[in-house]
Amino acid sequence: MVFKLIEKAFESVEFSDHKEQFLVERLRKSNAFIPELSMVAEVDGRLAGHILVTKLKIKNDRHEFDSLALAPVSVLPEYQGKGIGGMLIEEVHIKARDLGHHSIVLLGHEKYYPKFGYKQADYFGIELPFDVPKENCMAIELTKDGLAGVSGTVEYPKEFYE
Repeated sequence: MVFKLIEKAFESVEFSDHKEQFLVERLRKSNAFIPELSMVAEVDGRLAGHILVTKLKIKNDRHEFDSLALAPVSVLPEYQGKGIGGMLIEEVHIKARDLGHHSIVLLGHEKYYPKFGYKQADYFGIELPFDVPKENCMAIELTKDGLAGVSGTVEYPKEFYE
């Protein structure tokens, strides 16, 4: 059911390879998967949205840091613009913090995610491992100073590249 929801949610998204549902399927079978951070939203008993946050590393020449990747947030077209994606983001932040995580990194829309506290990743000294506009590479500290002393390049789980 989540597979179909994700497929439908990204069906008409311009900046999409329309394969997000396959990425989620691979991540759910990987070591990066955290079951508590795969969440759904229902409206009137119907599945309306899904969010997935998985493990990743941020590495530099001397250190390796644990963080999380938010990818993707999916909301069925008929429920988009009603705050469901935002609710899922806020809930996953709380749950991730409760589980002891300190930060999340994402590649996403530069006008949407800052509403939830995300800043450009380079503000924290964090880079993504591929060439994308800096304004779309973002991170958030889930705890006070959650990214203090953290810098380097994101290392996504191999499932992101399959």
